[in-house]
Amino acid sequence: MEPSAIIAAVLSVVNTSRLIVHLFQRQMQRNRARRQWKLREDMNSERGTDLSQSTGPRPVDIMVAMGHVDPVERRFWARETSTDWWDRIVLQVWDESQWLRNFRMRKGTFLELCELLSPALKRKDTRMRAALTIQKPVAIALWKLATPDSYRSVVNQFGVGKSTVGVAVMQVAHAIVDLLLSKVVTLGDVQVIIDDFSAMGFPNCGGAIDGTHIPILGPDHQGSQYINRKGYFSMVLQALVDHKGRFTNINVGWPGKVHDARVFKNSGLFRRLQEGVYFPDHKITVGDVEMPIVILGDPAYPLMPWLMKPYTGALDTEKELFNYRLSKCRMVVECAFGRLKGRWRSLLTRSDLSQTNIPIVIAACCVLHNLCESKGETFMAGWEVEANRLAADYAQPDTRAIRRSQRDALRIREALK
Repeated sequence: MEPSAIIAAVLSVVNTSRLIVHLFQRQMQRNRARRQWKLREDMNSERGTDLSQSTGPRPVDIMVAMGHVDPVERRFWARETSTDWWDRIVLQVWDESQWLRNFRMRKGTFLELCELLSPALKRKDTRMRAALTIQKPVAIALWKLATPDSYRSVVNQFGVGKSTVGVAVMQVAHAIVDLLLSKVVTLGDVQVIIDDFSAMGFPNCGGAIDGTHIPILGPDHQGSQYINRKGYFSMVLQALVDHKGRFTNINVGWPGKVHDARVFKNSGLFRRLQEGVYFPDHKITVGDVEMPIVILGDPAYPLMPWLMKPYTGALDTEKELFNYRLSKCRMVVECAFGRLKGRWRSLLTRSDLSQTNIPIVIAACCVLHNLCESKGETFMAGWEVEANRLAADYAQPDTRAIRRSQRDALRIREALK
């Protein structure tokens, strides 16, 4: 067991022991007060006095005045919690590897993220309680997104209430989407993307597209629409990625029953590609055919002049070579989904969030993925193993191949072949 885990366990035992002792002492005081009050009540009853009808001080006030019960200030928390682990261990003791394992990023990247989110997360103290620092809700959210732990586990680690965990996750997710989505999930330098895909074997390529299913609990309304071809409830994430596996465009929220091609056809990305405004007007000539910047998809997508997909059916050597090169370049999107879920493992188990909140959290995880990739944060080997174990319960459904294609698209693919 690692030192941090041992320390956390020891602190948990100490805090539990303190709570037990505190409760025992309070119970002893109450029992003693009850006995003394009963004795006085019996004496008063002999004198014919009924204190229950008295308009004077309440019994508890009398006991406090006599020194039998310690006065306790009314609090707004249901129980006392400890923040020692966060304040004294994580912030002061943990090294970079511990930050990376537990928060999926180094401390410097974490602090930078907090600074970026501060305009949306900064809160003032209230009469009821002091506001959490910006760092703490961000850490709570990252911990919950990175692990499939229960709320109780997070509560025990950070010394906050269960409701605070849920609020922190959604506040941070909303802040990430509102402040960072348009800045971080963006196309970037198209020429660099094209050059790198060309180096991998496919010319004039601006990205690879695919969809993945995120398991969810069965929704209250239209539940059957969320059951995918593997038989579990899910929500679809469609993503276009660049040569480094960073998301350049995402669409999330469609029910799991909906085919990838329909999700794509109804997305803003499809409309912009169709109108020729998503990429710059950069055509190359292949044989005697002009070819615009294209994206790469699997057989579930329609063959378009700006979307290339593999040949199906009987394949000759040239078609096999074409499919090999396309598949090699399209692997970046599958790897991106693997790293996304490996880092933020909450996407691998059924979320208990509402239908309106789940897309916000998924989009926030995509932003965090891009942030980690752009900062060069290490993707640890053990994460993939754990992700594969969790993903085994929710296998990705196969999608039916789409046969529709345009004549210009066929000519371009034949020229590329």
